[in-house]
Amino acid sequence: MQNASTTDVTTLNGLRNGHSSPALTELEQVYQELLAYLRPESREILDSWEAKKANYEGEQFTYKVRGKDIHVRNYTESLSHTQVPKIAVPKFRDWGEILRWAMQENFPGEFPYTAGVYPFKRQGEDPTRMFAGEGGPERTNRRFHYLSHGMPAARLSTAFDSVTLYGEDPDERPDIYGKIGNSGVSIATLDDAKKLYSGFDLCAPSTSVSMTINGPAPMLLAFFMNAAVDQQCELYIRQHGMEEEISAKIDRIYQEKSLPRPSYSGELPEGNNGLGLLLLGVTGDQVLPADVYQECKERALTSVRGTVQADILKEDQAQNTCIFSTEFALRMMGDIQQYFIEEKVRNFYSVSISGYHIAEAGANPITQLALTLANGFTYVEYYLSRGMDINDFAPNLSFFFSNGIDPEYSVIGRVARRIWAKAIKNKYGGNERSQMLKYHIQTSGRSLHAQEIDFNDIRTTLQALYAIYDNCNSLHTNAYDEAITTPTEESVRRAVAIQLIINRELGLAKNENPLQGSFIIEELTELVEDAVLTEFNRIAERGGVLGAMELMYQRNKIQEESLYYETLKHTGEYPIIGVNTFLSSKGSPTVVPSEVIRSTQEEKELQISNVRAFQQRNSTTADALKQLKVVAVQNDNIFEGLMEAAKVCSLGQMTRSLYSVGGQYRRNM
Repeated sequence: MQNASTTDVTTLNGLRNGHSSPALTELEQVYQELLAYLRPESREILDSWEAKKANYEGEQFTYKVRGKDIHVRNYTESLSHTQVPKIAVPKFRDWGEILRWAMQENFPGEFPYTAGVYPFKRQGEDPTRMFAGEGGPERTNRRFHYLSHGMPAARLSTAFDSVTLYGEDPDERPDIYGKIGNSGVSIATLDDAKKLYSGFDLCAPSTSVSMTINGPAPMLLAFFMNAAVDQQCELYIRQHGMEEEISAKIDRIYQEKSLPRPSYSGELPEGNNGLGLLLLGVTGDQVLPADVYQECKERALTSVRGTVQADILKEDQAQNTCIFSTEFALRMMGDIQQYFIEEKVRNFYSVSISGYHIAEAGANPITQLALTLANGFTYVEYYLSRGMDINDFAPNLSFFFSNGIDPEYSVIGRVARRIWAKAIKNKYGGNERSQMLKYHIQTSGRSLHAQEIDFNDIRTTLQALYAIYDNCNSLHTNAYDEAITTPTEESVRRAVAIQLIINRELGLAKNENPLQGSFIIEELTELVEDAVLTEFNRIAERGGVLGAMELMYQRNKIQEESLYYETLKHTGEYPIIGVNTFLSSKGSPTVVPSEVIRSTQEEKELQISNVRAFQQRNSTTADALKQLKVVAVQNDNIFEGLMEAAKVCSLGQMTRSLYSVGGQYRRNM
């Protein structure tokens, strides 16, 4: 196969051999001189162009992921027996067009990753990741098993109640009691985390867990990691036929304390095999030899997959669930990442740099993207300042965006991937894995309306289509009734079906780069990229992200854009079908739910009694909290301290202990 640059040389040689003349010789000399001006990377692109196209046009494409060969068929067959290419190849012959396209667009999986960070989508696993959380851990565990039943992979996304989001324990206090288990799951102890994810092998390649938690993220992450470690201990116990021996040992521990063993409340849902529940009330290091426990811990930490949000900059700018001072929260984020590097945690993202909440607070798509990427680069600079290597931490960073129906949302992933890849490569010297921006999309909650709620599914479908065509890495589709209540099983099933129908039924979705080559998509990509870079300059002029935050720049900008949207919506200049135009004969009144799904009084009382029982049976709590403070004061790794404290301390106990060292959050006014 000839490449682009040698083809023209061959043509010149053929002409010269047939009709030798000074003109042809001079022409070839000029050609070689011009060729010498090309940079080596440009020559490489041109030399490999035809071979690369042939790789996509053959029957099968082969590429490597972490040293493993992945083989993918290049075509899918339609009902009409048309061979639909998974990757459509451009027809360019002009060198300038080839170079421009390769440097700005390129094939999926190749720098600058505009079309996607992997050559092909994962086979046998949809990008579906559904958000759930309500009541106590048992109720949410049942919803997780309902959502993942029959699916090839369990991709769980966890919503926490506001009590947990603010680092408190369930309590009778008036400002806490009514919020326990509402609009999210109540998690206050390691036992709660074990129940929440029971029946899912947290270290299996097919399991991935996302946790939407920010202020107290280090504590919740410590619960999760310890739950994963204890699952590995439990699997070891089962594999060696030690269940009865260990169960008897746990019984003796509780007999000595004259306390009942904790248990999962109610029946296990279909699909829950009880994994994670054997060691309720104890940890693996209490019942297994130290060397065995250490092996289980290492195996868990190197295998577990998922994401913790932990984005404190976005909290200050938009969502407001800050509990620690910004400096202390940033330090703990850095400690988590340092721990991940030292313990070789490669498959779990230490932060999900989030634009979703910025958009939900009112920002337009360009502002959402600009502020989010700026926050991301701030974390990069901070981790570098702590002596971490870019290639040790950049692969542990992930992103989270909202998708509305504005035109800019159709290219939000393309622009984000391109800007991130170029900066990480050219400014920070990061390797290919570090250059790959991976992101989750959730359809816009702000676009769900309490009038004509059935129309919400239509909006969600269009937003999901944007996301899938733009090669998002995972996707949550909102339920149509979320405008008025917590989603029901029926509405969640419809929301999942939106994704499945697009991915499995929609013919064009069989192609994996449908946006490439579109004039409007290329134009929008350039317009949005330019607008984002302009916003970077505005932030830099105000002292960078942290300097701009002190001036309340981000919050003011979000509020102004929110006011602009609401004004146009209420005047009708921005049409919303069934809300301010195309109303029904009854005027499309606001739908009032017959029942609002909330946690029950029994669930609230159970969570309060469970956390108090946990505190009562752990006599070493005071020592653990004292040691946690010592770790923080001596500038040691706080997350390493939390991994131990989380075994015997509740969420509220750890939060209050760290307040005394790092201080509570106070907003600048």
